[in-house]
Amino acid sequence: MEAGKMALLTLTPAAQLVVKQLLATTASFPYLRIGVKGGGCSGMGYMIGFDDKAEDDQLLDIEGIPVIIKKAHSMYLAGMQVDYQQNDQGSGFVFITPQ
Repeated sequence: MEAGKMALLTLTPAAQLVVKQLLATTASFPYLRIGVKGGGCSGMGYMIGFDDKAEDDQLLDIEGIPVIIKKAHSMYLAGMQVDYQQNDQGSGFVFITPQ
């Protein structure tokens, strides 16, 4: 990546591990889709799942993981980090927005 250029989207090592395991064992589709949807406190929420690539998708390779996002969502996802966390209340993907 060029110096001074922020990655559109990153996955922590914990998230990468879980996604790779899911892709290899249970995912029905070949791509990890990350996007935005209406709802949440700010009027927008984040979504993650597995899907097929559509014509209006942008394909990213994040540490060997094929990630797709809608081109229109890129401005909302710029600098976003996706983590996978486990604690006493449960486990799941967490979206960390840039500061």
